[in-house]
Amino acid sequence: MTSTVTVSGIGGPRLTLGFDRFDRLDLDRHLAVHGKLRAPSLDELVQVSEQVDLRGRGGAGFPFARKLMAVAARVKYPTTDPPPLLPGEKRDARGSSEDVVIVVNGAEGEPGSAKDKVLLGRAPHLVLDGAQIAASALGTQRIVVAVEDDAAARSVRAAISERRMPARIVRLTERFISGESGAVIRAINGETPIPPGVKVRASESGVDGYPTLLSNTETFAQLAVLVSLGPDLYASTGTEDEPGTTLLTVGGTQVVEAPLGTPLQAVLDHCQVPPSPGVLVGGYHGMWLDPRGVSRAVLSRAGMRRVGGTVGAGIILPLTQGTCPLGEVTRIAAYLAAQSAGQCGPCRLGLPDVVRSLNSLTEGGGTVENVRRAAGVGRGRGACTHPDGTAKFVLSAMEAFGPDIEAHRWGGGCGLSTYGVLPLPIPDGTEGRVAIDWSRCDGHGLCAYLVPELIQLDRYGFPVVLGTDIPSWMEKDVQKAVAMCPALALRVVAGVPGVPSRRG
Repeated sequence: MTSTVTVSGIGGPRLTLGFDRFDRLDLDRHLAVHGKLRAPSLDELVQVSEQVDLRGRGGAGFPFARKLMAVAARVKYPTTDPPPLLPGEKRDARGSSEDVVIVVNGAEGEPGSAKDKVLLGRAPHLVLDGAQIAASALGTQRIVVAVEDDAAARSVRAAISERRMPARIVRLTERFISGESGAVIRAINGETPIPPGVKVRASESGVDGYPTLLSNTETFAQLAVLVSLGPDLYASTGTEDEPGTTLLTVGGTQVVEAPLGTPLQAVLDHCQVPPSPGVLVGGYHGMWLDPRGVSRAVLSRAGMRRVGGTVGAGIILPLTQGTCPLGEVTRIAAYLAAQSAGQCGPCRLGLPDVVRSLNSLTEGGGTVENVRRAAGVGRGRGACTHPDGTAKFVLSAMEAFGPDIEAHRWGGGCGLSTYGVLPLPIPDGTEGRVAIDWSRCDGHGLCAYLVPELIQLDRYGFPVVLGTDIPSWMEKDVQKAVAMCPALALRVVAGVPGVPSRRG
């Protein structure tokens, strides 16, 4: 994927330093560009991370210093109550920590993101520097790099070989929820790569049950830059409260390094993005901004909060003029519903209801209130953050696209086609959707009883099919429903994600 992605910057490059000269920085080029690795102590690393308030770049924005301290505390004190200190004794937070694991989360299952693939593909040694800095501070050599992309995996494997370091690569299934920390840990442990359903902190029990420091690819690259530059020089760009730069993926095809505090409009102008009816910030678990919000947005946590947005994982997706906004939102919501792990009611039943309410609104028969009600039913009660993130995406659209929604409500549509401009994975031929052969269907209703997530009955008792791909966790139920259909009318047809099926 990195070969089709352009990389540029606003201001001086840091993470992308050397990209103007080299397609990929091997070890010799990396040392020439970034210099030799320095290994600070744990106390020093915590101090400099706190000084610049280094945050994770994977979406949650968790303070990196707190992760370090949490892992260090578990290593020294496996119980919740550490032993009291003797007079004059200083607590050594490192202790014996050979079993601590450092995990570079290179899962980038969201279709609109490419920044981590670019880093792993073009600057793998910068990422490995950050991982090795953390490993040295915590007294361990166990480093795991979890990746999805083939090219990124080859690049990291070559870099590990060049460094002769005891790190290993774990391949992940490319799926939207595969980047969730619990899903990554489960994948490394050889389990089904889905969120565990119960919150377990990696710092307490991660890889093989040992304390684990897990952070996003860019976070480790930022850590390497911070140690290389020092906190004062690192903070010479960005804002006072949020120093440094960040990587952004714009439109799924451009990766931009920009100082925090840069106006969003400046990034869009840099990428030559024309005026848009709305811009999605933070990806498919992010939030929509209307043109007024875009003009006021600043790329920082505080700046985005002021306009009702989020930086998230640095994903920026402008909507193209001429496509139906509500149709695009419905299309992505259907994709997200099919990507769930199916572990809880908010995902199994709640997300399909959100898609049905959006379909109804798109066709002119629903209301915004019904969408809000469907999106709010399971909020805060999911087994992972997927239903809440999807609800946030949908609810922000109800605010950002008011005029388009009104056109659908009162006119049955806005007159625009849904062109599918928001990126989705390229079909691999394994996708399937439920379909009805209407020449056979007699309205028995058994299918709606067997797979209520995908099929409901209309007021005449005939099935109404949800137009989403069949989630992997529902495949056996769908096969059973097909086999049991009395009229042999239910079938599975090839799914084609992202292909529009109606006019707005």
